[in-house]
Amino acid sequence: MFKDTLKFSTRRLIQAKINGGAILLFVALLAMIIANSPLKEYYNHFFSQEVSFNIGSFNLFQQHGGGSMTLLAFINDALMAIFFFSVGLEIKRELLVGELSSPRKALLPVIAACGGMIVPVLLFMLIGEPGPAARGAAIPMATDIAFSLGVLSLLGKKVPLSLKIFLTAFAVVDDIGGIIVIAVFYSQQLITEFLIAAAGVILLLYIGGKSGIHNKLFYIFLGIVVWYLFVQSGIHPTIAGVIVAFTVPARPKLRIYKYVNNIRESLKRLPEGENSSNLILSNSELSILKSIESASDRVISPLQAMDDDLHSLINYVVMPLFAFANASISFEGLSLASLQGISITIFISLVLGKLIGIFSFTYLSVKTGWLSMPDRMHEGSLFGISMIGGIGFTVSLFIANLSYAGIPEIGATLLNQAKIGIIGGSLFAGLCGYLILRYVLEKKEKNNF
Repeated sequence: MFKDTLKFSTRRLIQAKINGGAILLFVALLAMIIANSPLKEYYNHFFSQEVSFNIGSFNLFQQHGGGSMTLLAFINDALMAIFFFSVGLEIKRELLVGELSSPRKALLPVIAACGGMIVPVLLFMLIGEPGPAARGAAIPMATDIAFSLGVLSLLGKKVPLSLKIFLTAFAVVDDIGGIIVIAVFYSQQLITEFLIAAAGVILLLYIGGKSGIHNKLFYIFLGIVVWYLFVQSGIHPTIAGVIVAFTVPARPKLRIYKYVNNIRESLKRLPEGENSSNLILSNSELSILKSIESASDRVISPLQAMDDDLHSLINYVVMPLFAFANASISFEGLSLASLQGISITIFISLVLGKLIGIFSFTYLSVKTGWLSMPDRMHEGSLFGISMIGGIGFTVSLFIANLSYAGIPEIGATLLNQAKIGIIGGSLFAGLCGYLILRYVLEKKEKNNF
């Protein structure tokens, strides 16, 4: 029953990501329009405003090294920590009962993801320019789940569920790779005292999870503490979201069969038949209904409840704000001649790197007989899904910001060029992937008749 419930939530996750992808596309286009209009100065001024939450001399949103976060930093470091917390919950769920829950299930998506990370990075390093631009080698690693599933949704019921699950699974592994890269390569000078304190709080969270503490406020409050300590320690704070997510219990406090029996017993104690004159519940009736409500809360695990609660916040608030703040591209002075360097490198690494990496690693694993292709998936659909894997966007933009935003003088130019490569490559990969899948799925459908 626990596994069936989480499989159902995987389907809900896929649907939520599809809806979120459409909103992200709209917001990204809006940001690009504003960045090339007279509103540009107001846009930049708005995101440079300071954000603080003070209790006496303590400021929750103090940056590493002092000073309050700007609104842009707040979105990228604080709100995106919520996004990565959600990613952590998804990863834990997939490891427990999803496509990564056993070596047999996990191996093919993991191999596909490894190819989709290794080849783009190698291609970037091979064709990219040396110097500061090389700091963005990890940009083409990631696959954006929301946009990629959004492309699949345009094909309707023609797309087998196994294809969507395979894409989601290797994109989740991509996220793990991106998280490791952020933790290792984009952390600042470490302050040991804060790091030790963070480790102590994480240990407390772990013990709480193992001891059966199911109160969500326990994980939220201590999670915020860990996030603050990570900010001050120099480790990128979004990593705190992932680590805290892994301490959240995945099993409910009350088993489903016991819950059903409790509900049946409680319902028997309620009066039967309509009694229109009884407008206010008696104390005993109120007590019974409260016990049913309490049992309903305990039958859903904190992991699943928090994952479900966060869907709307992530898809309709956090990600649109991130896209609006980071997808702005200035086309001032842009020409075909100027589209070179980092833009072309990222474009090629995303489109060709992802395609070659995902397809070749998966194809060779199947052809050598080590692994088998998922149900209703074939070489043509694998080629199409490998192309769709080149949709980077969210995590790619995030890594680009970490790579170039702090470089003096040329940082803004490199970041703008990187955004052009990311968005251009993602759109091209998405369009080509859609056309390829549409062709191969229609051809497969005709051959079945």
